Amino acid sequence: MNNKLTEKIIGAAIDVHRTLGPGLLESAYQECLFFELQSLGFYVVKEIALPIVYKDIKLDHGYRIDLLVDNKVVIELKTVDCFTDVHSAQILTYMKLGNYPLGLLINFHTKLLKNGIKRFINTPQ
Repeated sequence: MNNKLTEKIIGAAIDVHRTLGPGLLESAYQECLFFELQSLGFYVVKEIALPIVYKDIKLDHGYRIDLLVDNKVVIELKTVDCFTDVHSAQILTYMKLGNYPLGLLINFHTKLLKNGIKRFINTPQ
């Protein structure tokens, strides 16, 4: 089920990339992917605030998830030359804080989108 879910999300992202190409702002890709995923029947929420808990104090709006699909898949969108360790750490943190099982890091600033996608699995410690 989870592989099928991420495959459909990646397919929608590829459709967006084929239509728009690289070179736009992250927010443009976010809006279009949001639309595509909703059109496919997914429950999608954007810009979800994730609080951070520090010493038993809940600090609101610590982080924001770009897109969350079916309350399972965190999607972090980028328009960068290449991924860095910070990008991976960011999505892994979102997944851990929200206890989400899957994540997709998608970089729309690539010639072929398949070269700009990383899949993550949240393995409980």
